[in-house]
Amino acid sequence: MKRFGDVIRVPADKYAEYVEKHNNIWPSIVEMMRDAHIQNFTIFHRDGYLFKYYEYTGDDYEADMAKLNANEEHQKWLEYTAVCQQPVDSAEDGEWWAPMNDIFHIL
Repeated sequence: MKRFGDVIRVPADKYAEYVEKHNNIWPSIVEMMRDAHIQNFTIFHRDGYLFKYYEYTGDDYEADMAKLNANEEHQKWLEYTAVCQQPVDSAEDGEWWAPMNDIFHIL
């Protein structure tokens, strides 16, 4: 199992919309994520930042993510939620959610 943490901003005027969209997530998106071996997917919010955490339990992360990202409905979901997001200042070119370093963990 591998853990992932990413960060992005959500403008104050888009926060309620973002929450509403996730309160009504398309069931097919949840199913696709599970099929891609993603579990314990969580989004936290504080002071205009969203922190995304998930665990990957499969054997080929790159292949699973490529399949997920090639799915047309998944792409529509990403576009649907993207209007509520802004990359952090330190995001690399082309990076949307910026990956964070896993520096400490207790089981």
